[in-house]
Amino acid sequence: MKVPPEAAGERLDRFLASTLGSRSAAERAVEAGALVDGIARPKSFRLEGGEEVELSEAPPAPVIVVPERPALAWQDEHLLVVDKPAGLVVHPGAGHASGTLVDALAGMIAGGDPERPGIVHRLDRDTSGLMVVARSQEAYERLSELVRERTLERTYTALVRGRPRSRSGRIEAPIGRDRGDATRVSLDTDTPREAVTHFEVERLWPEHALLRINLETGRMHQIRVHLAAVDLPVVGDPTYGVPEPALGRQFLHASALAFPHPFGGERIDVRSELPPALEAFLASLG
Repeated sequence: MKVPPEAAGERLDRFLASTLGSRSAAERAVEAGALVDGIARPKSFRLEGGEEVELSEAPPAPVIVVPERPALAWQDEHLLVVDKPAGLVVHPGAGHASGTLVDALAGMIAGGDPERPGIVHRLDRDTSGLMVVARSQEAYERLSELVRERTLERTYTALVRGRPRSRSGRIEAPIGRDRGDATRVSLDTDTPREAVTHFEVERLWPEHALLRINLETGRMHQIRVHLAAVDLPVVGDPTYGVPEPALGRQFLHASALAFPHPFGGERIDVRSELPPALEAFLASLG
């Protein structure tokens, strides 16, 4: 295949992923000996545009799964605010070449990484609720600036096992990849990054508490790791919290999103009600 001029500066593996349909297919192609102008190159090799890339064998046609488009909570020509259901992965990655939120919104979003167009913040697969995504490169850049400036206000609702020691609190503890298990995030890490979580109690039961969570930073798995660290594990979270077969998912919902519009400056304030399954589980607590 011929590398187009607009791919100049792109890594070999990213170019192959966009061409073959997934990162896993690109990894296999590089490992099998993909040649750039007749020379085997590592996946990090930077293309200049105009090269010929030869694969050792024809890759299978990728099977693209397009999920149902989630509800749009707000939109204009620059942005979409989607209400993501639990179980939907945000963007393609290991084990999820398609069937993601990005696939569902194909043609409606753009900007940033071609494999993650428009995505400036994420929700875990089993976290439901609100996400804002960009519809152009300029919108992506301006939204990303809001994230860096911490003016993208994200509020979550979480049910935890245990009773907080106070009606509100602030958890400040750097987190990163766990020293012993790279698939987990923890406080026991060689790569700590600042992480700050605020919470307020909304409702109490003898063994549970419903919390309103506000993020000051937005690290991967931050809420789940921080709450587990203060002995308030999220109900239904099999990794850091308390498994709950009757629930079938973690009780974590992105319930509100507020930010100044990156073009007009007016305040956008969007709310999302708890999904019926979470409301039903609260009712079961009495």
